[in-house]
Amino acid sequence: MHCFSLPSSRLLLLSPAKTTLKSPCHVSPRMFFNDGSNNSGDGNGNLNPINNIAKLLWGASLPPGLLISTVRSTWTSTWQIMMSQLAPSDPSGGYTRPPSKFRLNGQNPTAKLHLYVALPCPWAHRTLIVRALKGLEEAVPVSVAAHGFDGSWEFKDIPDKDNGMDNDTLVPTADKVNRCRNLKEVYKQRKGGYDGRVTVPMLWDVENKEVVCNESYDIIEFFNSGLNGLALNPGLDLSPVELKEEIEEWNRVIYPNVNNGVYRCGFAQSQEAYDVAVTGLFSTLDRIDDHLDSSRYLCGDRLTLADVCLFTTLIRFDLIYNVLFKCTKKKLLEYPNLHGYMRDIYQIPKVGGTCNFPETMDGYYRMLFPLNPGGIRPVMPSGCEHNFLSTPPKRESMSSASVGKNVQHVL
Repeated sequence: MHCFSLPSSRLLLLSPAKTTLKSPCHVSPRMFFNDGSNNSGDGNGNLNPINNIAKLLWGASLPPGLLISTVRSTWTSTWQIMMSQLAPSDPSGGYTRPPSKFRLNGQNPTAKLHLYVALPCPWAHRTLIVRALKGLEEAVPVSVAAHGFDGSWEFKDIPDKDNGMDNDTLVPTADKVNRCRNLKEVYKQRKGGYDGRVTVPMLWDVENKEVVCNESYDIIEFFNSGLNGLALNPGLDLSPVELKEEIEEWNRVIYPNVNNGVYRCGFAQSQEAYDVAVTGLFSTLDRIDDHLDSSRYLCGDRLTLADVCLFTTLIRFDLIYNVLFKCTKKKLLEYPNLHGYMRDIYQIPKVGGTCNFPETMDGYYRMLFPLNPGGIRPVMPSGCEHNFLSTPPKRESMSSASVGKNVQHVL
């Protein structure tokens, strides 16, 4: 799975409906230039012409009903056009995620590799966590794209002193390999070019200038077992043979209902599609919360790829999905086991450094224009702040006396 950039689109500018005035309108300077007590400016003495035109036409009353209905109808039609490109849907209006184009298909590439990610993306976040836990930072360098104003993934070289984060937290970077301005340019450098959806994460063959893979689960499986000769922590196995079937069972539950389920809620284009998605999401969260009442991780004492995949959705839940994607039935904070489980994983060394919450919020609230046209980013919930997430979850007692070697390797 992957995160995509928004398609380019032109904005439609609408002309207000004609308004018939019953009597001549005499415009005096005071209608536009007043004492500033009516909030028609920006607070710095700069007048807002849109507010003043509205005052001239309608005074203190609401705009005419015809204008409201016209703008609403036009906005709805424009929204549907934009959503059809952003989030393809089935006949019921349910979001249908396009499949990844570049797959590993069980192969382990031996080329010099480079990883492209974006910090808001939960699918890219999976790869960063496994890369960190396995100790692959030197073996697989990374370039971190940021959201662009036009919806693209673009590269920014932000000096450490200006990024506002500590040195252990990932921040957007320049393209360290191809020196491209945005991710679309990187994709186009492959042989034959590329005109498809530009997504992260993406694993790149540096020498042959080719996309190796842009399917997140393929990449984390490869990082887990395919690069042990280069990994600093080769003994860590997040997908041991004896747990593979159980991991796959959890993935079959979590992916459609939670990982993709939050997107099915947020990108639903009908009430019916939203109702189906939100019901599946919260019934699954209830089930997982019950399971975690007696199990430290999904598969017992051992941290696995299933936990990594669930974590990257949970860490964004109260921050993003509860608000922007209308996953409002409950906050994650209201699930005592799930929230403690999330904090438990967050506190594993190196995991917290892959979480850049301001960048994540910007990527959703300011990039997903159809869902948040004003681009206003809400304040961060206190339960999502680092200090709160660092409070002891006290879940170690759930591990048996013979705590899995897997967890010992992580810690």
